[in-house]
Amino acid sequence: MLSTCPSRVLPLAVALSALCFASADAAVYSNGNKTTSFDTTLQIIADCTINAVPLDFGQTQGVLATAVTINTTIGVTCTNTTLYNLGLNAGNGTGSTISARTMSGTGGNTGTIAYNLSLTAGGGNWGNTQGTDTKSGTGSGTLQTVTVYGQVPPQLTPAPDTYKSTITATVYF
Repeated sequence: MLSTCPSRVLPLAVALSALCFASADAAVYSNGNKTTSFDTTLQIIADCTINAVPLDFGQTQGVLATAVTINTTIGVTCTNTTLYNLGLNAGNGTGSTISARTMSGTGGNTGTIAYNLSLTAGGGNWGNTQGTDTKSGTGSGTLQTVTVYGQVPPQLTPAPDTYKSTITATVYF
C-alpha cells in the first residue's frame, strides 16, 4: 500500500502512514447521491420499582416499659410524572391488622408484640387502602426515599424470644 502514497511522502511514512492508507482505500464518486431517513424510537411506559430497608427495633430489648421508636425507608423510583400510592399491609404477625400490627415469637412461643407503622412522625397508621392510608407521590424518574415511622408502644413484655412480622410494601401506579 505504500506505493499508493506519493514518493516524496515516503520519508514521512511512519508519521503519515495512517493518512496514506486511509486516503488510498477511500473511493470518491461524483455521479450523484440519494438520501433517506429513518426513525429511532423508544416507548416509555408508566412504571415503578420499589425496595425497602428492614425495620429493626433493636437487637435486644428488655422490659417494654417505654416506647421504642425507629425509622426505616422505602425507595420508590417511578417514571417521570407518574402518580403513585405507596401502601403497607398489616404484616403476618398473629392477628395483625393495619390498626393493630403484631410481631410473633419465632422460637415456638405464642407471644406477640404490638407495634405501629405510621405515615408521619406524629402517627397515622400506614395501610394499604389507596386514598385513605397510603402515601402518595409523583415520580421524577429518580429514586425517591420515603420514611416509615415505627414504634413499639409500652406494653406487657412477653417471654424472651425473637419477634418478627413481614410487611409487604406495594407501589400502585
